[in-house]
Amino acid sequence: MKMNTKILIFFIFICFIFACTTNKDSSNLQQNFEWQISSFEEQKLNQKNIDSLIQRINDNVYGNIDELLIIKNDTVLIHENYNRDYAKISKGQKGKMGCGIDACLDSADIHIYNYYHPKFHPYYQKENIHTLQSITKSVTSTIIGCAIKEGKIKSVDEKIFPVLKDYSINDESIKTHYQNVNLYDVLSMQLGIEWKELGLSLEQENNVSAMEKSNDWIEYVLEQKVDTVPGTKWIYNSGATQLLSLITKKKTSKNIDDYANEVLFKKLDIQNYYWKKTPTGLADTEGGLYLNAKDLAKIGRLYLQNGVWNNEQILPENWVEIATKKQVIDIYGDGGKEGYGYQWWLTKDEQPKVIGLGYGNQFLIILPKENIIGVVFAWNVFEEKSKYIYGDFMEVLENIK
Repeated sequence: MKMNTKILIFFIFICFIFACTTNKDSSNLQQNFEWQISSFEEQKLNQKNIDSLIQRINDNVYGNIDELLIIKNDTVLIHENYNRDYAKISKGQKGKMGCGIDACLDSADIHIYNYYHPKFHPYYQKENIHTLQSITKSVTSTIIGCAIKEGKIKSVDEKIFPVLKDYSINDESIKTHYQNVNLYDVLSMQLGIEWKELGLSLEQENNVSAMEKSNDWIEYVLEQKVDTVPGTKWIYNSGATQLLSLITKKKTSKNIDDYANEVLFKKLDIQNYYWKKTPTGLADTEGGLYLNAKDLAKIGRLYLQNGVWNNEQILPENWVEIATKKQVIDIYGDGGKEGYGYQWWLTKDEQPKVIGLGYGNQFLIILPKENIIGVVFAWNVFEEKSKYIYGDFMEVLENIK
């Protein structure tokens, strides 16, 4: 039996439309990734340690814990939210870091770098996005990886001096120093300048607090004295990470928050975020990003999948391996094996856990071997004595079996 030519053409056209629609819908379903929901009990996993941890959180052993999230094999095992009354907690608090409720003498004191006022910390304007503080550094490194994948940056061997051309460096020793700095030195915190920050509260005299009070953060960093040859000495340095904001803008012609939305956030379906800006309009890459816990965990998942999301290689194929490799070992100078990668902290294990750390007790912990992601949000900045939750939380993650 012969089919009428017009009917045959119409049939082929309908099939083509159906195929295109099906593919589009499938793509949309892939893009809108959702975590599966389960529990320790349903998955027959060790629940004893987590129950004990939660009880201690409820007893305020660890201070102001805001959220706790544990994910294994793309399944949320636990997501606890603790509704802290930061209006009450911050009441009367005042210091170098800012002022809390009833402690600000002028409305101008309530701004995005006032760390005590609940309008901006720890949640942004009472939304569910939480300050990441220095976990922002780990996300920034990831965006640098995206820029290398796109060809906007050639490699980590690129010298950074060309992007500093808008800044006058009058000291010849500093100018010569930066002529020898490459992107690797910045990513691995081996910038080679004098900088006091690690182990100091923002209430204490330190470079990061001074930088945040300056009118031009990049200029502030470039004014610091030379310490040693770049690439030879590790010093934790938020100013180094802020240079990545400028580098990204010069290389992509976009501020890093806009560029991140294009090459990373949209692809991971991260829709709700806030990124602080410095006085000159650069995004604050040393500590200014806010995300919700499940969206931050997507960054962890991207690393567990070697930089692949929905079958797309978002990061260079070798980026995760190199970025989470100990580029520096014995970072504390005590003979230990803890290390630092590209803005990631790495434990002393032979196969290290990958950690993003933020001021106030923010954690993004990735256990590659166990396919586990852990997130803690907190805001322990108010001089209240409490136990550091990191060790107990890591113990819970390591014993999920």
